[in-house]
Amino acid sequence: MAHKKGVGSSKNGRESESKRLGLKKFGSEKVKAGNIIVRQRGTVHNPGLNVGMGKDHTLYALVDGTVVFRKKANNKSYVSVVPFEN
Repeated sequence: MAHKKGVGSSKNGRESESKRLGLKKFGSEKVKAGNIIVRQRGTVHNPGLNVGMGKDHTLYALVDGTVVFRKKANNKSYVSVVPFEN
């Protein structure tokens, strides 16, 4: 006879941590060079003028200015930064 009770294994506890993806700056918001505009998986939004893209597809501002979102004829979303007028 067994002297220990059979113990079942739990099927819980494997929820992955959220990655905090999405827009960090919205249209017409002011940004400084280096500010992250979008965190994304793949190119949901593409980099336009004055916007760089990191290796994880993060879009960030290359200059100080105002964020602008545009959809071009190919129906892709582009994010640009319009520099401030001096």
